[in-house]
Amino acid sequence: MRESLKALCDSFIANRDVVKEAFRMESSHIYAVCANIFCARGIPADAAKLTESKALIRQKTGIFSSFRGIVRPPIACLLAVQDHPSSVLEQTLNCYDLLKKRFWGSEYLALLAFLLADMTKPGKEAEIIARGRIIYERMKAEHPFLTSTEDSIFAVLMAFSPHSDDELIADMETCYQLLRQRFPSGNALQAVSHVLALSEGMPEEKTRRLVDLYDAILAAGGKYGKRNELATLAAVSILRTDVSLLAADMMEVDAFLSSQKGYGILGMDKRSRMMHAAMIVSDEYMPHTTVETAAIASTISIIAAQQAAMCAAIAASAAASTAANASN
Repeated sequence: MRESLKALCDSFIANRDVVKEAFRMESSHIYAVCANIFCARGIPADAAKLTESKALIRQKTGIFSSFRGIVRPPIACLLAVQDHPSSVLEQTLNCYDLLKKRFWGSEYLALLAFLLADMTKPGKEAEIIARGRIIYERMKAEHPFLTSTEDSIFAVLMAFSPHSDDELIADMETCYQLLRQRFPSGNALQAVSHVLALSEGMPEEKTRRLVDLYDAILAAGGKYGKRNELATLAAVSILRTDVSLLAADMMEVDAFLSSQKGYGILGMDKRSRMMHAAMIVSDEYMPHTTVETAAIASTISIIAAQQAAMCAAIAASAAASTAANASN
C-alpha cells in the first residue's frame, strides 16, 4: 500500500477511536461516518473540540431537537472541523428553520441544514430551498413510493446544479432504469441515480463506469454490497482514475480494515467494511482545490454520497435501536 493511502487508513482508525471515546454507546456505522468526516478534510479528530461541539449543540438546541438524536455525533464532528463552530451552528439552525417551511423536520433535514449553510451564499438559502422542493416533487412524481425524507438532501443539492430541472430528472431516471438491469430496484438504487445525476457526463457513460468498478472489485476477489453501500461506490466511480486502480486500492484498504478492531469476525460485516474502504479511497482522490466545472460537480456528488452514507448509518442505527427495544 502506498504511503498516502496508508496514512489515510491510519487516520481513519485513529479518528474513529477518538469519536468513539467522545460518544459512547453509538452505532459502529455512525463512528465510521464520523471518522471519515475528519479524513475527508485532512484534519485529525480532536477530543477537546468534540467536547466543545457537544456542549454547543446542547446549548443551542432543545431536548427534542432533531440535532440531539442519532445525527448528533456527525453534526458535532462537522462543527469540530470549523474555525468558528458557534456561528456555523447558528447559520445551520437558521437554514433548518427555512427548510422546515418546505420539508418535514427530521434528522436527515438537520444534516441538510448544515450542508446548506456551508455551501450557500448568505441570502440565497431560500432560493436554493425553493428549487430543491420543486425537484423533490419531480422526484416523487417519478417514484412516489421510493421518494422519502432522505431524498430531500439530494433534491436540495441538485438545486445548485447549472442544469435545468428537466435535465436533472431525465438524467437520474435514465441512470435508474439502466442500473436496475444489474442491481435491485428500490430506495438504495434511487440514491445512486441521484449521486450520478450530480456528476457530469452522459447517463450511459456514468452507469457503465459504476458497473465496471463493481465488476473490477469482483474480479479482484472482493464483494461489494448492492443496497445502501452502492451510493458510496457511485461517488468513487466518478473520480478521474482508472477503475482497476480504484478497485485495487479498495481491496488494499479492505485488507487493512479486516485486521483492525471492530472489523473482525465479530465486528462490522464485510459489505459495510468495503463501503468504508470506498469512503477512504474517495478521500485519496477527491479534488479539493480544482475549480474546473466537472471537478466541482464531482465534488458535489461525493458530498452527496457522503450524505447518503450518513443516511444509511442513521437508518442502520435506528433499526438496531428498534430491534434492541423490541427484545427488552
